Amino acid sequence: MGHLQQSFLYRNFPVVEASWSMLHDERPYLCNFLGTVYENSSRQELMNILKQDGNDKLCWVSAREQWQPQETNESLKNYQDALLQSDLTLCPVGVNTECYRIYEACSYGSIPVVEDVITPGGCGNTSVHRNAPLRLLKSMGAPFIFIKNWKELPAVLEKEKTLILHEKIQRRKMLLQWYQHFKTELKMKFTNILESSFLINNKG
Repeated sequence: MGHLQQSFLYRNFPVVEASWSMLHDERPYLCNFLGTVYENSSRQELMNILKQDGNDKLCWVSAREQWQPQETNESLKNYQDALLQSDLTLCPVGVNTECYRIYEACSYGSIPVVEDVITPGGCGNTSVHRNAPLRLLKSMGAPFIFIKNWKELPAVLEKEKTLILHEKIQRRKMLLQWYQHFKTELKMKFTNILESSFLINNKG
């Protein structure tokens, strides 16, 4: 649970109010990927697959080779624009399975395409940690697209090309409603944990 809570605090990402245009406008990009591409990683595989099918020309792609710990105002604005103008946000694994990218995409109505694998990060393996982040997201009915391998991405994007705007609008509304519910549930769980801890400590 701590990992999920931390991800909301990680970049102090602003609370985004859903506007009419966010929900109803045609978005010019099929998908987006902004991030660091490590050598021999699934992210590199993702980039290769996007280029093979020419989908990189239909997506907002901004890849860098070195991780940058600090966001500038310009890079954050660039990132927010990419989310707002893309129907899908590609979420390859990082050090931990869940990452802030998923939640930021939700806040802009861009459907996360999540690489559904366990990583060696601090969130652990689902067989050990029953509340591993992806397990929690799935248990709460996250309306994401989960894939096991980026080789599945071309089929996902081909299907995406067949959707009409009305279908995308309904999907965005569903995502934003789910995300609001998710944050409320998470806050309640976090508050309950704090209250339980406080009561236990006071009994001592």
